[in-house]
Amino acid sequence: MTPLDHKLLRDLWRVKGQAIAIAVVIALGVLMLVMMDGLINSLTETKRTYYERYRFAEVFAPVKRAPEHLLDNIAKIPGVAAVAGRINAGALINLPGIAVPVRAQAVSLPDFAPPRLNDLYLAAGRRLDPARPDEILLLEGFAKVHGLSPGDKLSATMSGAKRTFQIVGLAQAPEFLYSTPPGELMPDDARFAVIWMGEHSLAAAYDLKGAFNEALLTLTRDARLPEVLDQLDRMLASYGGLGAYGVDDHFSDRFVSEEIKGLAMSSKGVPPIFLGVAAFLLYIVISRMVESEREQIGLLKAFGYSSGEVGAHYFKFIMAIAISGALLGCLLGVLAGRSLSSVYQEYYKFPFLVFQVDPAAFLMGVAVSVLAASVGGVFVLRKVFALTPATAMRPPAPADYSRSVGIGKTLKAVLDQPSRIVVRGLIRQPGRALAAVVGISAGMALSVAMISLMSGFDRVLDMNFGVIERSDVTVSFVEPLLDKTVYELQRMEGVIEVEPFRSVSATLRHGLYTYRGGISGLVAEPRLNRAVDDQMQAIYVRADGIILAKSLADILHIQPGETLTVEVREGRRPVLQVPVVGVAQALLGAPTYMQIGTLNQALKEQNRVSGAYLRIDSARSAAIYHKLKDMPAVAGVSLREESRAAFKKVMDTGAGAIRYVMAAIAGIITFGIVYNSARITFAERSRDLASLRVIGLTTGETGFILLGELGIITLLALPLGSLLGYYLSMAVSVAFSTDLYSIPAIFVPESYGVAALAVLGASAISGWLVKRDVDRLDLVSALKTRE
Repeated sequence: MTPLDHKLLRDLWRVKGQAIAIAVVIALGVLMLVMMDGLINSLTETKRTYYERYRFAEVFAPVKRAPEHLLDNIAKIPGVAAVAGRINAGALINLPGIAVPVRAQAVSLPDFAPPRLNDLYLAAGRRLDPARPDEILLLEGFAKVHGLSPGDKLSATMSGAKRTFQIVGLAQAPEFLYSTPPGELMPDDARFAVIWMGEHSLAAAYDLKGAFNEALLTLTRDARLPEVLDQLDRMLASYGGLGAYGVDDHFSDRFVSEEIKGLAMSSKGVPPIFLGVAAFLLYIVISRMVESEREQIGLLKAFGYSSGEVGAHYFKFIMAIAISGALLGCLLGVLAGRSLSSVYQEYYKFPFLVFQVDPAAFLMGVAVSVLAASVGGVFVLRKVFALTPATAMRPPAPADYSRSVGIGKTLKAVLDQPSRIVVRGLIRQPGRALAAVVGISAGMALSVAMISLMSGFDRVLDMNFGVIERSDVTVSFVEPLLDKTVYELQRMEGVIEVEPFRSVSATLRHGLYTYRGGISGLVAEPRLNRAVDDQMQAIYVRADGIILAKSLADILHIQPGETLTVEVREGRRPVLQVPVVGVAQALLGAPTYMQIGTLNQALKEQNRVSGAYLRIDSARSAAIYHKLKDMPAVAGVSLREESRAAFKKVMDTGAGAIRYVMAAIAGIITFGIVYNSARITFAERSRDLASLRVIGLTTGETGFILLGELGIITLLALPLGSLLGYYLSMAVSVAFSTDLYSIPAIFVPESYGVAALAVLGASAISGWLVKRDVDRLDLVSALKTRE
């Protein structure tokens, strides 16, 4: 080992605390990059493998009722590789002790062979016995919540008739990764179930013997999806086709893909911010550390080492810290990614997990760390290497402060000598002070952004379930009914207010842009479920057009005043040309609104309602739920509080859970920035502080000089950090928003206060740690030239 390598090890040990702090800050920046990349790759690869292994369909074609022999004709459509027909219907589950009926989806399975398409994963129990029509498989997530297992009985209402079934197995399926009650956006295992039954038994329950109401297709590699969908729709039109669609428009796949898309957007915006702050801190600290080694550099050159050899020595010193931090970040990123991947596995019901990280993420993290460290070191070393050994071995000549800004007579009269030293130090070295202020401000901005993000999630909850949706209960009907049903609901004892709605599925088109969704028909002045503007003020639903959610208007690239093509996918399936008369602020989903009378008139189905929003007396809720449960026309009942709880669960898991990780990392980086600023200031001024001790200043006074400078820099950083945090909050809110929910960029005073307290707390702890070193300062060693 060369003498320079021995010196390298000694130097690293001498500044071990500071080196570890810098390495940790770098590691956290790299951790974010690796963790996000691992999550994206893992979810994408797991979804792809799951779909392939269980033959998930690429095209879905719902229909009212079509004969089974039609499947042969569908198979002949160019581009179709495989086709299967099945029965897919709604049901209600009756659970003891639960007043509200639980919505379920009943899906048929072939009696004597595994499904050709959309197979399922058997998590427990066994498959169905064709000879026993009362056997079912149950969605595992629902079974776990309610404590059900193979061997238990389950009561369900199908097509108005109550039946009792034997659970023989628990299953998962790729089409139910994201399982929600019909008409809702948020998954809830407690309120939605999937029942798999034998084809013959389910066909008998819904009068579909020899028929199917959904066709599943897979395509060849050269197939053109739009052409296949067009031919399929024409073929099924006379049988009540509801509009074929590709897997991208499948409800479960759409939201899983949207989650991955949201992660990808976040990974492009958030980790670079963390890495940028870490790189900036590293640059500042390394620059000041190398500058403090000026005399040692001169001594090494005097002993005959060339500038290249000395440069290589300090470059290795810098790389040791940077690469150690980067490698630590890679390791922690993999561990954090695996941990969060297991959360996603549980949340999305993946039966297995394929975890992998793109090697490019490791290379990127190490490259950014090395580059930032190299720039900081080379920038300073090139100035020091220009000095001769004799000049470099001497401390730099005192700067000429005769023309600098001085302390006025008034301040001199007010400030004592230690305070004047603090102020003069800041005035005479404004560049160094500014760099420290910017560094601390960047750390505070990260904390502000993360805390504002968490407040934004909470605001979505409050606004959506307090301002937009104000009903207590949502009742959905099996099929659109005459509006006299609304009067029946109003006559129920305990029902305070009823507001009808009409829902139809539709494809919205504007030029080249298309969106498969639905239209909500509301009363002109809705009170229980409203459209609101960006100020959360109610928007009246006009009779002369349609109102779109802002997110949907952006997808369709349409503005008020332009005409939207609406292809209704049910009933007579009219194609409407409707003017856009407004844009609403939607926090959940991408809804569209029309006046219910106008919508019914366009459909040529007067006085029809799909359901109603209810405001009820909570004291009579049990009796109301019991009556609704016995109404054969009711397809489902949703409670606002249960929907709110389901949404909060979504926010606290999946992508929402990442915000807690980011907030913790932001806090650690903030502390690291403040601590490093304090440590490097102490390293630079230890000789000066020792000199002050020798001439008579106490340890308290010398500590005040050092910590006073840190305190002023911290206070100056607070307003700048708040300003940076405001703009960073807007960028982060955009990165976290998806089609599932929109996180508003809001000003939350509490987030700035909490972030400021975090910075002040970090300053206090860092000051205490450095003050201990000031008190332990060896005056003789500090005043001697290091040999």
